[in-house]
Amino acid sequence: MRAFDPRLTPARADLAAKHLEGTVQAARFADGREYEVAAPQVPLRTAPRPDAPLLTEALKGERVIVYEETQEGWAWGQLKTDSYVGYMPGSGLAPPGAAPTHRVAALRTLVFPGPSIKLPPVEALPLGATLAIARTADRMVVTHAGGYVPAAHLRPIGDYEVDFVAVAERFVGVPYLWGGKTALGLDCSGLVQTALGACGMSCPRDSDMQEAALGGPLATPGDFSALIRGDLMFWKGHVAIVGGRDSLIHANAFHMAVVIEPLAAAVARIRSAGAEMTSVRRIIR
Repeated sequence: MRAFDPRLTPARADLAAKHLEGTVQAARFADGREYEVAAPQVPLRTAPRPDAPLLTEALKGERVIVYEETQEGWAWGQLKTDSYVGYMPGSGLAPPGAAPTHRVAALRTLVFPGPSIKLPPVEALPLGATLAIARTADRMVVTHAGGYVPAAHLRPIGDYEVDFVAVAERFVGVPYLWGGKTALGLDCSGLVQTALGACGMSCPRDSDMQEAALGGPLATPGDFSALIRGDLMFWKGHVAIVGGRDSLIHANAFHMAVVIEPLAAAVARIRSAGAEMTSVRRIIR
């Protein structure tokens, strides 16, 4: 049997996806059932426990293929957006509804139960969440579920940002959160994935996947004079975005936040901690 990346392969010793039968070993195989994320964001964890480590987050409107639902309320499955596998609270999932028509373009927006912003909001949605909009009501739009959202905070599906670095810069000051993908907290690769996603670019979840898949390598990664805005710098377990020739933007555990810092100082600080840069890649659009 060939080796598969467990992060992207819905297979355990006791259960695997039906389409993997014959390529992985498992006690049984199951057809998946499609759900959508109904909560603003849903944690994807390593185990079916609320205290298990966070792998990533799925955002409202994302589709999930679920292969197991436990009596304790957990769903084990695979995200359709980036193929990540893990355990999610089933309470945050629902049968698929109408296809999303819009996505959240603000760092966060509020959903109100009626057309007045004076009403207590019913939920807060992160950048990148998607919604099915039924109609427009003045400066609000109304979802198929009956929620009212400020129209200025949404963009139609397919209407993307053009500068992913500018998107990343909007997260400056957001806390560092391992596995996070929203303005409540996010990690280095989550920042890159979220910013690129806002520009309509597919991006793997983890930094090693991003280093292998995104853009093309620079021939002289140590030559900082050759860097341009939007280049990605990689270390083992870390990725940062070049904001300009002399600055980096990244979510990092040293500052426990998303920061912009001088490029040379950041590289020296990371090197002093024992990590050498492994590559620089240039996004090709």
